[in-house]
Formats: sequence, structure tokens, C-alpha cells
Amino acid sequence: MNTVTVPFAEIRRPAPPDGEGSLQVQLDPNLKIGNAKVFAVYGKGGIGKSTTSSNLSVAFTKLGKRVIQIGCDPKHDSTFTLTKALMPTVIDVLESVDFHTEELRVEDFVYEGYGGVMCVEAGGPPAGTGCGGYVVGQTVKLLKEHHLLDESDVVIFDVLGDVVCGGFAAPLQHADRALIIAANDFDSIFAMNRIVQAINAKAKNYKVRLGGVIANRSADTDQIDRFADRVGLNRLAHFPDLDVIRRSRLKKATLFEMEPSPELEAVQKEYLRLAAALWAGTDPLAPEALKDREIFDLLGFD
Repeated sequence: MNTVTVPFAEIRRPAPPDGEGSLQVQLDPNLKIGNAKVFAVYGKGGIGKSTTSSNLSVAFTKLGKRVIQIGCDPKHDSTFTLTKALMPTVIDVLESVDFHTEELRVEDFVYEGYGGVMCVEAGGPPAGTGCGGYVVGQTVKLLKEHHLLDESDVVIFDVLGDVVCGGFAAPLQHADRALIIAANDFDSIFAMNRIVQAINAKAKNYKVRLGGVIANRSADTDQIDRFADRVGLNRLAHFPDLDVIRRSRLKKATLFEMEPSPELEAVQKEYLRLAAALWAGTDPLAPEALKDREIFDLLGFD
């Protein structure tokens, strides 16, 4: 098996490949997250993963849960509606101390955001120069060393775009459930199908299972539902394309901080309902991804 070796990794025994021809980052088994419920959020680039993750994090705090949100994008913009600023990344902070982790304090890389959500921006290597799996591993390692994961009820990984390489699939090695954000259109459903393939590959050797799809930025869900019914997915929630959501990003605020309105109240209730459902537990799904041509033939109007 081909295995990428990263500085923090310690492979105690060979593991079978996650998929035929795969090239995967194998993380140190001692870096397992404790008793928290762990969710990894994926979806097409620009589909609203950070918006969904941040508002879901707040919804969990409204239920009395202790939450850590980990942004896994070099843009490090996952948590800015929670913190009201772009926070330094774990990689930035590690570089500042020449990777001597013993010199770091919790407040150097963990920032408290709205509702008490603990915010971490893992960041990533410069384009074309490294592996995102290393960054995820270093972040989890730091959080464990400072016992932050032991003190959390929920951990949410907000993962870069629809990238399904070994590095950015690394959060799946920690997650209990993977959630896919998709709009009611061909491109995001096509990306969702590829993400299903990646999650199925990781599920061969890790506990992660698909939790379902969250429809976002869409008035309707007919195409998402058609795909979900075909492959064996559940739609967990639906958030329409409302202007208040766009404005919340511009105000650097979560939806729970915006001026009250009937449409906003409905969205807030949907986030609270989703958080409660995820906390109660979702069925582990094993959908069967489609071939590209099958998706093309499935979607659209007669």
C-alpha cells in the first residue's frame, strides 16, 4: 500500500487501503477524539458550508452543548461570523514558534466566539506545497494536548470545498457522521456524489458514516430528493436562499444575532431542529454513488 508519511504520523500496523488506488494520510491512532460527537461538513465550494457550520454550532450551544468548530480551509474564514474577525491559523501560530508546540498557550490558537463556541482555524499549506491532512492532524494533536477535546460535547470540522484527496478527507478519520451541503442544482449534486464516494472509502477503515444531506440556498429540493432517493440518502434540513443569510455574512454575524423577522425565525428553528436531531443521532447511511453518466441522466426536467 502507498502511504504518505507526515511528521506527526506514527503507523503502528499496516492498514488496508481506503479504496482501490488510494493514497491516504494515516493519522496516529492516539489522536482519536474522545467522547464528543464529531461532524465533518463537506460540499461544493461556495455552497455555504461555513455559514451552515457556524449557525449549527450556535444552535448546539442553544441546546446547552460545548462546541468546537474547526475550519479546515487555507482561507481561514470558517469562523469569522462567530469571532467577528479572521483568526490566525494553527499553521501560522506553529510557524511563529518554529513548531515548538510546548511554547503555545490555548489562547494562541483557540478563540471564543458568539454563544461560547470555541473557534479554531487549522489553515493549510500554501497551494501545491503540502498536505492538508498534516494540518488537520497537528490541530487535533494540539487540542488533545490542551484537553480541549475532552471538555467538548460537539466538534464540527468545516472542510475545504469538494476536495476529496487524502489530505482533506482526513477529518473523516475523526468524524462520527459526515454531512453534505448541497443546492438543488446539477453542479453541487455532482460534487455530492463524489463526496459520497470519498466517505464510503473512509468508512471501510473508520467509524465515519454518512448522516445525510442539508439542502441550502434553494427554494426547492426536488433534484436533491431525486438523487437522495436513488442512492439511499436522507435530507436532514432545508435552508432557502434568503437575503437575510447573505446579509448576515456581510455583517459578520450569525443568524441568531440578526434583527428578528418571521422568515429569520423559521430558519433559526430549522437550525435548532437540525442540531437536536444530530445530537439524538442519525442512522448510519451507506449510499451507493452513481456513475457520472447516471447522474446526468437522472437529474433535470422531463
